[in-house]
Order: sequence, then structure tokens, then C-alpha cells
Amino acid sequence: MIEKDIQVINSLGIHARPASMIVQTAIKFKSSISLIKDGASADAKSIMSVMMLAAACNSTVTVRATGPDEGEAVNAIASLFDQKFNEE
Repeated sequence: MIEKDIQVINSLGIHARPASMIVQTAIKFKSSISLIKDGASADAKSIMSVMMLAAACNSTVTVRATGPDEGEAVNAIASLFDQKFNEE
């Protein structure tokens, strides 16, 4: 299992478009991937689950992956956050 804490830095937070990008990235991996915010866990392969986290700008989300490609999965999801979901 690999975990990484990531700050949401895009100004609009995790709304529909970033949630969709997270899911589209997560489904490429065999590993189980989840996002955790304030104790709530979301399946990164479910758009409704990701959107329910209501992760606003400046909040912290933990990306957790378990499986054969867990490192690559965490890095790919973290990259989306680092790129501000191509919004800015």
C-alpha cells in the first residue's frame, strides 16, 4: 500500500470535471485506489464517490493505492492535482 497527501490547489476544487479526470486515470490501473478527506474515503474509480468528498481548494486529500501498480497509480493521480487539472 502506498499513500500520498496532496493539497487541492486548483481554485474550484474537485468538481465534476476534475472528478472525471481522476476516475479516467484511476480505471487505467489494476490497483485499488481511494481518496481520503477528513476521514471519509472515496473509490477513485467512481465519479459519484469522488464528488461526494467535496474537496475544496486548499483542502488536503490522501491518495491510497494497493495492488500491482500502486506506485504508478498514486503518481498519476498526484500529477493531475499538480497540474491543477489543466484549469489554470
